[in-house]
Amino acid sequence: MPQSVAARRISGPVSVNAAQIDYDIERRGIVLLDPNKLSALVAAHRPGAPAPSFAPIATGKFNTSYWVFSGDEVLVLRIAPPDETVFLFYEKQMMRQEPDIHQRLLAHTTVPVAKIIAFDDSRSLIDRDYLLMERLPGTPWSAASDVDEDRILSQVGAYLAQTHQLKSERFGYLGAHRPMTPQPSWVDAFSVMWNKLIDDIERTGTYDGRESSWLRGLLERHRAIFDRPVASSLLHMDVWQQNILVEPSGDVTGVVDWDRALWGDPEIEFAVLDYCGISKPAFWEGYGKARDWSPEARRRQLFYLLYELQKYIVIRSGRDRNEAWARQYKQQVLDLLRRAGFSPGNGS
Repeated sequence: MPQSVAARRISGPVSVNAAQIDYDIERRGIVLLDPNKLSALVAAHRPGAPAPSFAPIATGKFNTSYWVFSGDEVLVLRIAPPDETVFLFYEKQMMRQEPDIHQRLLAHTTVPVAKIIAFDDSRSLIDRDYLLMERLPGTPWSAASDVDEDRILSQVGAYLAQTHQLKSERFGYLGAHRPMTPQPSWVDAFSVMWNKLIDDIERTGTYDGRESSWLRGLLERHRAIFDRPVASSLLHMDVWQQNILVEPSGDVTGVVDWDRALWGDPEIEFAVLDYCGISKPAFWEGYGKARDWSPEARRRQLFYLLYELQKYIVIRSGRDRNEAWARQYKQQVLDLLRRAGFSPGNGS
Protein backbone atom coordinates (compact mmCIF):
# COMPACT_ATOMS: atom_id res chain seq x y z
CA MET A 1 0.00 0.00 0.00
CA PRO A 2 1.25 3.52 -0.68
CA GLN A 3 2.34 5.67 2.20
CA SER A 4 -0.72 7.47 3.58
CA VAL A 5 -0.84 11.23 3.91
CA ALA A 6 -4.44 11.41 5.12
CA ALA A 7 -3.40 11.91 8.73
CA ARG A 8 -1.16 14.86 7.88
CA ARG A 9 -2.85 18.24 8.07
CA ILE A 10 -1.13 20.72 5.78
CA SER A 11 -1.62 24.42 6.32
CA GLY A 12 -0.45 27.38 4.29
CA PRO A 13 -1.41 29.04 1.03
CA VAL A 14 -2.13 25.73 -0.73
CA SER A 15 -5.33 23.89 0.08
CA VAL A 16 -4.76 20.13 0.08
CA ASN A 17 -7.56 17.60 0.27
CA ALA A 18 -5.81 14.66 1.98
CA ALA A 19 -8.58 12.16 1.21
CA GLN A 20 -8.47 13.09 -2.47
CA ILE A 21 -4.68 12.76 -2.46
CA ASP A 22 -4.91 9.24 -1.02
CA TYR A 23 -7.51 8.29 -3.64
CA ASP A 24 -5.40 9.61 -6.52
CA ILE A 25 -2.26 7.95 -5.18
CA GLU A 26 -4.06 4.61 -4.92
CA ARG A 27 -5.66 4.93 -8.37
CA ARG A 28 -2.46 5.91 -10.14
CA GLY A 29 -0.19 3.52 -8.27
CA ILE A 30 2.15 6.28 -7.13
CA VAL A 31 4.96 5.15 -4.85
CA LEU A 32 5.79 8.00 -2.51
CA LEU A 33 9.48 8.59 -1.94
CA ASP A 34 11.04 8.65 1.51
CA PRO A 35 10.60 12.16 2.99
CA ASN A 36 14.25 12.09 4.05
CA LYS A 37 15.23 11.52 0.43
CA LEU A 38 12.99 14.37 -0.70
CA SER A 39 14.48 16.64 1.96
CA ALA A 40 17.98 15.84 0.69
CA LEU A 41 16.99 16.76 -2.87
CA VAL A 42 15.72 20.15 -1.73
CA ALA A 43 18.56 20.83 0.70
CA ALA A 44 21.12 20.32 -2.04
CA HIS A 45 19.85 23.50 -3.69
CA ARG A 46 18.39 25.39 -0.69
CA PRO A 47 21.09 25.15 1.98
CA GLY A 48 20.04 26.74 5.25
CA ALA A 49 16.33 26.83 4.37
CA PRO A 50 13.84 25.66 7.02
CA ALA A 51 13.29 21.90 7.08
CA PRO A 52 10.63 21.12 4.47
CA SER A 53 7.51 19.00 4.56
CA PHE A 54 5.87 17.52 1.47
CA ALA A 55 2.52 16.66 -0.04
CA PRO A 56 2.08 14.89 -3.39
CA ILE A 57 0.58 16.77 -6.31
CA ALA A 58 -1.94 14.31 -7.68
CA THR A 59 -2.59 15.94 -11.07
CA GLY A 60 0.70 15.01 -12.75
CA LYS A 61 0.53 12.05 -15.12
CA PHE A 62 4.20 11.62 -16.08
CA ASN A 63 6.48 13.06 -13.42
CA THR A 64 6.10 12.59 -9.69
CA SER A 65 5.53 16.00 -8.14
CA TYR A 66 5.31 17.38 -4.62
CA TRP A 67 4.37 20.58 -2.85
CA VAL A 68 7.35 21.63 -0.77
CA PHE A 69 6.52 23.58 2.40
CA SER A 70 9.56 25.32 3.87
CA GLY A 71 8.84 28.07 6.38
CA ASP A 72 6.51 30.53 4.65
CA GLU A 73 7.65 29.38 1.23
CA VAL A 74 5.83 26.93 -1.05
CA LEU A 75 7.77 25.36 -3.93
CA VAL A 76 7.22 22.53 -6.40
CA LEU A 77 9.53 19.52 -6.67
CA ARG A 78 9.16 17.46 -9.86
CA ILE A 79 10.96 14.15 -10.26
CA ALA A 80 11.24 12.43 -13.63
CA PRO A 81 10.18 8.79 -14.09
CA PRO A 82 12.71 5.97 -13.67
CA ASP A 83 14.90 5.23 -16.70
CA GLU A 84 13.27 1.81 -17.17
CA THR A 85 9.89 3.42 -17.90
CA VAL A 86 8.53 2.83 -21.41
CA PHE A 87 8.93 6.19 -23.13
CA LEU A 88 7.89 7.75 -26.38
CA PHE A 89 11.03 8.64 -28.30
CA TYR A 90 10.86 12.30 -27.22
CA GLU A 91 9.97 11.65 -23.57
CA LYS A 92 13.18 10.17 -22.20
CA GLN A 93 14.98 12.83 -20.13
CA MET A 94 12.71 15.50 -21.63
CA MET A 95 12.76 17.43 -18.35
CA ARG A 96 16.26 18.52 -19.41
CA GLN A 97 14.84 21.02 -21.89
CA GLU A 98 12.55 22.80 -19.43
CA PRO A 99 15.05 25.21 -17.81
CA ASP A 100 15.97 26.75 -21.18
CA ILE A 101 12.34 26.98 -22.29
CA HIS A 102 11.21 28.63 -19.04
CA GLN A 103 14.10 31.08 -19.26
CA ARG A 104 13.18 32.05 -22.84
CA LEU A 105 9.53 32.52 -21.95
CA LEU A 106 10.30 34.61 -18.87
CA ALA A 107 12.76 36.77 -20.82
CA HIS A 108 10.76 37.36 -23.99
CA THR A 109 7.04 36.92 -23.22
CA THR A 110 4.44 37.58 -20.54
CA VAL A 111 3.40 33.90 -20.49
CA PRO A 112 2.98 32.95 -16.80
CA VAL A 113 5.57 30.24 -16.17
CA ALA A 114 7.41 29.39 -12.99
CA LYS A 115 10.99 30.36 -12.29
CA ILE A 116 13.06 27.19 -12.07
CA ILE A 117 15.26 27.42 -8.98
CA ALA A 118 17.34 24.34 -9.72
CA PHE A 119 17.59 21.51 -12.20
CA ASP A 120 19.66 18.47 -11.25
CA ASP A 121 20.61 15.67 -13.62
CA SER A 122 23.74 14.63 -11.70
CA ARG A 123 22.07 11.45 -10.35
CA SER A 124 24.17 11.94 -7.20
CA LEU A 125 21.23 11.84 -4.78
CA ILE A 126 18.60 9.99 -6.81
CA ASP A 127 18.70 7.95 -10.00
CA ARG A 128 16.43 10.40 -11.82
CA ASP A 129 16.45 13.99 -13.05
CA TYR A 130 14.56 16.49 -10.93
CA LEU A 131 13.82 20.17 -10.72
CA LEU A 132 12.75 22.60 -8.04
CA MET A 133 10.67 25.61 -9.01
CA GLU A 134 8.51 28.37 -7.65
CA ARG A 135 4.85 27.69 -7.11
CA LEU A 136 2.46 29.61 -9.34
CA PRO A 137 -0.86 30.83 -7.92
CA GLY A 138 -4.15 29.37 -9.08
CA THR A 139 -5.81 26.01 -9.55
CA PRO A 140 -5.80 23.71 -12.57
CA TRP A 141 -8.71 24.68 -14.77
CA SER A 142 -9.77 21.03 -14.71
CA ALA A 143 -10.44 21.39 -10.96
CA ALA A 144 -11.97 24.88 -11.03
CA SER A 145 -15.68 25.62 -11.04
CA ASP A 146 -17.79 28.60 -12.06
CA VAL A 147 -15.06 30.21 -14.16
CA ASP A 148 -15.52 32.12 -17.41
CA GLU A 149 -14.42 29.72 -20.16
CA ASP A 150 -14.25 32.37 -22.87
CA ARG A 151 -12.12 34.63 -20.68
CA ILE A 152 -9.69 31.78 -20.01
CA LEU A 153 -9.49 30.67 -23.63
CA SER A 154 -8.87 34.20 -24.87
CA GLN A 155 -5.91 34.55 -22.52
CA VAL A 156 -4.54 31.14 -23.47
CA GLY A 157 -4.78 32.16 -27.13
CA ALA A 158 -2.85 35.36 -26.47
CA TYR A 159 -0.16 33.51 -24.50
CA LEU A 160 0.29 30.89 -27.22
CA ALA A 161 0.52 33.63 -29.84
CA GLN A 162 3.45 35.07 -27.87
CA THR A 163 4.98 31.60 -27.53
CA HIS A 164 4.77 31.01 -31.27
CA GLN A 165 6.72 34.22 -31.86
CA LEU A 166 9.82 32.61 -30.33
CA LYS A 167 11.81 31.23 -33.25
CA SER A 168 14.68 28.90 -34.02
CA GLU A 169 16.70 28.18 -37.13
CA ARG A 170 16.20 24.42 -36.71
CA PHE A 171 13.12 22.20 -36.47
CA GLY A 172 12.05 19.31 -34.25
CA TYR A 173 12.71 18.39 -30.62
CA LEU A 174 15.73 20.62 -30.04
CA GLY A 175 16.10 20.36 -26.27
CA ALA A 176 19.02 19.07 -24.22
CA HIS A 177 17.47 15.59 -24.15
CA ARG A 178 18.30 15.29 -27.90
CA PRO A 179 15.72 12.72 -29.02
CA MET A 180 16.38 13.48 -32.69
CA THR A 181 18.83 15.29 -34.93
CA PRO A 182 17.69 18.89 -35.47
CA GLN A 183 16.45 19.33 -39.03
CA PRO A 184 16.79 22.21 -41.52
CA SER A 185 13.10 22.20 -42.49
CA TRP A 186 9.74 21.32 -40.98
CA VAL A 187 8.96 18.67 -43.61
CA ASP A 188 12.20 16.88 -42.71
CA ALA A 189 11.56 17.19 -38.97
CA PHE A 190 7.99 15.91 -39.15
CA SER A 191 9.09 12.96 -41.27
CA VAL A 192 11.66 12.00 -38.62
CA MET A 193 9.09 12.44 -35.83
CA TRP A 194 6.43 10.40 -37.64
CA ASN A 195 8.77 7.50 -38.31
CA LYS A 196 10.23 7.49 -34.81
CA LEU A 197 6.71 7.35 -33.37
CA ILE A 198 5.86 4.38 -35.58
CA ASP A 199 9.09 2.73 -34.42
CA ASP A 200 7.84 3.13 -30.84
CA ILE A 201 4.46 1.59 -31.69
CA GLU A 202 6.10 -1.31 -33.52
CA ARG A 203 8.09 -2.11 -30.38
CA THR A 204 4.84 -2.53 -28.45
CA GLY A 205 3.60 -5.04 -31.04
CA THR A 206 0.42 -3.06 -31.69
CA TYR A 207 1.30 -2.40 -35.34
CA ASP A 208 2.55 -5.26 -37.49
CA GLY A 209 5.11 -4.74 -40.24
CA ARG A 210 2.51 -4.26 -42.95
CA GLU A 211 0.62 -1.59 -41.01
CA SER A 212 3.81 0.25 -40.10
CA SER A 213 5.05 0.20 -43.69
CA TRP A 214 1.72 1.54 -44.96
CA LEU A 215 1.68 4.41 -42.44
CA ARG A 216 5.26 5.36 -43.25
CA GLY A 217 4.46 5.35 -46.96
CA LEU A 218 1.28 7.35 -46.40
CA LEU A 219 3.23 10.31 -45.06
CA GLU A 220 5.84 9.99 -47.79
CA ARG A 221 3.14 10.10 -50.48
CA HIS A 222 1.75 13.31 -48.94
CA ARG A 223 5.11 14.87 -48.17
CA ALA A 224 4.54 17.73 -50.63
CA ILE A 225 1.80 19.34 -48.53
CA PHE A 226 4.28 19.76 -45.65
CA ASP A 227 7.06 21.10 -47.86
CA ARG A 228 6.32 24.81 -47.63
CA PRO A 229 8.00 27.88 -46.15
CA VAL A 230 7.26 27.90 -42.43
CA ALA A 231 9.20 29.39 -39.54
CA SER A 232 10.27 27.24 -36.61
CA SER A 233 8.13 28.36 -33.64
CA LEU A 234 8.22 27.23 -30.03
CA LEU A 235 5.22 24.93 -29.46
CA HIS A 236 3.92 23.74 -26.09
CA MET A 237 2.19 20.58 -27.44
CA ASP A 238 0.30 19.71 -24.25
CA VAL A 239 -2.16 22.54 -23.60
CA TRP A 240 -5.27 21.17 -21.94
CA GLN A 241 -7.33 22.11 -18.90
CA GLN A 242 -5.03 20.44 -16.38
CA ASN A 243 -2.03 22.44 -17.61
CA ILE A 244 -3.77 25.80 -17.35
CA LEU A 245 -3.86 27.43 -13.90
CA VAL A 246 -6.66 29.89 -13.18
CA GLU A 247 -7.98 32.13 -10.41
CA PRO A 248 -11.71 32.32 -9.55
CA SER A 249 -11.75 35.65 -11.40
CA GLY A 250 -10.95 33.80 -14.62
CA ASP A 251 -7.40 35.14 -14.82
CA VAL A 252 -4.90 32.62 -16.18
CA THR A 253 -2.02 32.44 -13.69
CA GLY A 254 0.03 29.64 -15.20
CA VAL A 255 0.70 27.58 -18.30
CA VAL A 256 2.62 24.54 -17.06
CA ASP A 257 4.36 21.35 -18.22
CA TRP A 258 6.56 22.48 -21.09
CA ASP A 259 8.58 19.26 -21.19
CA ARG A 260 6.92 18.05 -24.44
CA ALA A 261 7.70 21.28 -26.28
CA LEU A 262 9.11 21.22 -29.80
CA TRP A 263 10.05 23.72 -32.52
CA GLY A 264 8.06 23.70 -35.71
CA ASP A 265 4.86 24.56 -37.53
CA PRO A 266 2.14 25.98 -35.22
CA GLU A 267 -0.42 23.94 -37.17
CA ILE A 268 0.64 20.81 -35.27
CA GLU A 269 -0.08 22.66 -32.01
CA PHE A 270 -3.51 23.57 -33.36
CA ALA A 271 -4.29 19.88 -33.88
CA VAL A 272 -3.44 19.17 -30.23
CA LEU A 273 -5.71 22.05 -29.21
CA ASP A 274 -8.48 20.54 -31.37
CA TYR A 275 -8.02 17.19 -29.65
CA CYS A 276 -8.05 18.76 -26.18
CA GLY A 277 -11.08 20.98 -26.77
CA ILE A 278 -9.16 24.27 -26.53
CA SER A 279 -9.48 25.63 -30.10
CA LYS A 280 -12.83 27.35 -29.65
CA PRO A 281 -13.77 30.82 -30.98
CA ALA A 282 -12.61 32.60 -27.82
CA PHE A 283 -9.18 31.02 -28.15
CA TRP A 284 -8.82 32.30 -31.71
CA GLU A 285 -9.94 35.77 -30.67
CA GLY A 286 -7.09 35.82 -28.18
CA TYR A 287 -4.64 34.28 -30.63
CA GLY A 288 -5.33 37.14 -33.02
CA LYS A 289 -4.71 35.32 -36.27
CA ALA A 290 -7.10 33.42 -38.49
CA ARG A 291 -6.47 29.74 -39.02
CA ASP A 292 -5.72 28.34 -42.46
CA TRP A 293 -8.58 26.07 -43.52
CA SER A 294 -7.41 25.38 -47.06
CA PRO A 295 -7.72 21.77 -48.33
CA GLU A 296 -3.96 21.33 -47.83
CA ALA A 297 -4.17 22.62 -44.25
CA ARG A 298 -7.03 20.23 -43.49
CA ARG A 299 -4.98 17.33 -44.81
CA ARG A 300 -2.02 18.39 -42.65
CA GLN A 301 -4.38 18.63 -39.69
CA LEU A 302 -5.30 14.97 -40.21
CA PHE A 303 -1.66 13.86 -40.02
CA TYR A 304 -1.01 16.07 -37.01
CA LEU A 305 -4.06 14.67 -35.23
CA LEU A 306 -2.83 11.16 -36.01
CA TYR A 307 0.55 12.05 -34.53
CA GLU A 308 -1.17 13.12 -31.32
CA LEU A 309 -3.51 10.13 -31.22
CA GLN A 310 -0.92 7.46 -31.94
CA LYS A 311 1.20 8.38 -28.93
CA TYR A 312 -1.50 6.91 -26.69
CA ILE A 313 -0.94 3.49 -28.24
CA VAL A 314 2.56 3.49 -26.73
CA ILE A 315 1.39 4.98 -23.44
CA ARG A 316 -1.45 2.49 -22.95
CA SER A 317 0.41 -0.59 -24.16
CA GLY A 318 3.96 0.08 -23.00
CA ARG A 319 3.40 2.17 -19.89
CA ASP A 320 -0.03 1.17 -18.60
CA ARG A 321 0.20 -2.47 -19.76
CA ASN A 322 -3.35 -2.20 -21.04
CA GLU A 323 -3.40 -3.87 -24.45
CA ALA A 324 -7.16 -3.56 -24.86
CA TRP A 325 -6.97 0.21 -24.38
CA ALA A 326 -4.05 0.43 -26.82
CA ARG A 327 -6.06 -1.47 -29.44
CA GLN A 328 -8.92 0.99 -28.99
CA TYR A 329 -6.57 3.84 -29.89
CA LYS A 330 -5.29 1.87 -32.86
CA GLN A 331 -8.86 1.40 -34.04
CA GLN A 332 -9.50 5.14 -33.68
CA VAL A 333 -6.47 5.77 -35.89
CA LEU A 334 -7.65 3.34 -38.54
CA ASP A 335 -11.21 4.67 -38.41
CA LEU A 336 -9.99 8.24 -38.81
CA LEU A 337 -7.93 7.25 -41.84
CA ARG A 338 -10.79 5.27 -43.35
CA ARG A 339 -13.17 8.21 -43.01
CA ALA A 340 -10.56 10.35 -44.79
CA GLY A 341 -10.48 7.87 -47.67
CA PHE A 342 -7.27 6.05 -46.73
CA SER A 343 -6.91 2.31 -46.27
CA PRO A 344 -4.07 -0.16 -46.90
CA GLY A 345 -5.92 -1.74 -49.80
CA ASN A 346 -6.71 1.31 -51.93
CA GLY A 347 -3.15 2.42 -52.62
CA SER A 348 -3.60 5.77 -50.85
